[in-house]
Amino acid sequence: MLDRSTIDKVFDAANIVEVIRDFVQLKKFGVNYKGLCPFHQEKTPSFMVSPAKGIYKCFGCSKAGNAVNFIMEHEGMSFVDSIKYLAKKYHIEIIEKEQSPEEKEQKNLRESLMIVNAYAQEFFSNYLHSEEKGQSIGLSYFKERGIQPPMIEKFQLGYCPDETRLFTDAALKKGYQQDYLIQTGLTIQRDNWLGDRFRGRIIFPIHNLSGRVVGFGGRTLINDKKTAKYLNSPESEVYHKSQVLYGLFQAKRAIVQHDKCYLVEGYTDVISMHQNGIENVVASSGTALTVEQIRLIKRFTENITVLYDGDEAGLKASLRGIDLILEEGLNVRVVMFPDGEDPDSYSQSHTSSETLDYLHENEKDFILFKTHLLQKDAQNDPIARGNLIRDILQSVSLIPDKIKRSVFIRECSRQLDMSEEMLYSEVTKILRNRSYQASGQQQAKPSQGSSNSYLANPKVEKDLTPHFEQEVIRLLLKYGDVPIQITEEDVTYDYTVAGFLCEQIEAEESLKLRTPHLKTIFDAVSASQLEGKAFNHQDLILHTNPEVSRTVADILSKEYLLSNLWRKKESYVEDESEKLNELVPETVYALKQHRVQVLLKEWNDKLNHIEDDEELMQALAMIKQLSAINQLLSKKLGDRAII
Repeated sequence: MLDRSTIDKVFDAANIVEVIRDFVQLKKFGVNYKGLCPFHQEKTPSFMVSPAKGIYKCFGCSKAGNAVNFIMEHEGMSFVDSIKYLAKKYHIEIIEKEQSPEEKEQKNLRESLMIVNAYAQEFFSNYLHSEEKGQSIGLSYFKERGIQPPMIEKFQLGYCPDETRLFTDAALKKGYQQDYLIQTGLTIQRDNWLGDRFRGRIIFPIHNLSGRVVGFGGRTLINDKKTAKYLNSPESEVYHKSQVLYGLFQAKRAIVQHDKCYLVEGYTDVISMHQNGIENVVASSGTALTVEQIRLIKRFTENITVLYDGDEAGLKASLRGIDLILEEGLNVRVVMFPDGEDPDSYSQSHTSSETLDYLHENEKDFILFKTHLLQKDAQNDPIARGNLIRDILQSVSLIPDKIKRSVFIRECSRQLDMSEEMLYSEVTKILRNRSYQASGQQQAKPSQGSSNSYLANPKVEKDLTPHFEQEVIRLLLKYGDVPIQITEEDVTYDYTVAGFLCEQIEAEESLKLRTPHLKTIFDAVSASQLEGKAFNHQDLILHTNPEVSRTVADILSKEYLLSNLWRKKESYVEDESEKLNELVPETVYALKQHRVQVLLKEWNDKLNHIEDDEELMQALAMIKQLSAINQLLSKKLGDRAII
């Protein structure tokens, strides 16, 4: 683990302008710097860098943070890897603190397997270029497939000779331990026999996000039905095929730049498209798409376009992958290539602009795609058509965002020639049944006006606690030292914004912040209040928790005219700094009222399951008490409304 002093040295040394200038062209803009945002496509610069505050902020896509956050976001690195990257840039020695024996053993194992994989990659690549068989067999294959030397080098392709244990013997001679060779899967052991797993195969190294080799794919060059065409490394401490996407290391920057990821099936599809100038492409490597792989893509973009060849039988088997993408909240589109073509062959036979034109012109949203695919089976059969509609609505119901879901229901209505109301009803039924299945309950029967309905449930669509807590933190950071006057029962008290908020929240358990990174910020401000010290924002901007530093950078870079949680009925206040006497206590009241309403809903839900009379009376008393508090808070909030 990294020593805290090393982290502090990196934060102290990292000049945010210097760090970001390695990736973005910045121009002086007053006391700040401005450039085109690297996280989304734009023509007018909205990406600002503040050297004084040590933060960046894009006013187009809302990305914000410090120098370490930038490297994490832009390069897809972990916090530790980002610190190491900047330490290398600023020539800072990396000091790692003492680890437990178990941590050391685990790290040593992972590092040893990584080192073995790195050696194997070098061996296979060198054999491809330096040995006669590598050139005559391996390079000839790549030449035949149209893969050019720059791509061979970019993807570190290689060849494993068709000899029983040539690689294994070379590795053992170099001092690599047999146990590690076996654990990576590079070497196979059967009793006392050792052999090379990938012998006689073209080698495709598989990299993690940092560019280190974690596994290999190998393609056989012989036509033998008994021999698997492709062979992957087995699962190991460093390689989990469900958590890796081929080509993501080479594609991540282009994915961010274009805000889109093309998803293909095989290694050569990725390489050929890169060779054709289309670099925002990754492959699932012939395995069924997994949630972990989708979440990897989501770190860089929310837009996925799946590229399929013309094999409709294979397409139907892959529809589950599209449902997984939808379930993770990403936008998914589909492109089908002409019969007999795939991303590899098409990009090999067309120019970059022709390929991009084809992709743009033939992209379909998943409803159009799925409807087209399944309607051929349904034809004029009403039962098959009914099943088709349910199948499509099952996919629509997986979309977590309500607005997106409603848009797709409208599109379904148009495509399937059915009323929106009927489709909404069916989707609601699917969602309800799924909810009951998830909770292990049977579907509830409609209420017949039970006597337990003491109070109508407050309408709490979702837990808005993080939004109210974010508002508390925003007021603390933006106006913490500003004096305010709070009037209670005709008595006026003098506070600062931070003093009032910290006093109120610390005094009542129900108001304690629950969102972890927001609680960290609040605790830091509260500690300064208790010690009577001026609060230093820089400590939080340089915090080791990326969520903390991003949040603080985002808040400090925004110029609010009015709190985005509040509005007056039919009118807006121009400058919220003039309304802090009202706004600050109202924010506390609103947080409390929301939590009271959540509790009210929970207690009302319990009523239908209480059979004991004593328990019922206790529940009703609690509901009555919470209702009184809710009404009191409503009076205090007056005509304010939450946006």
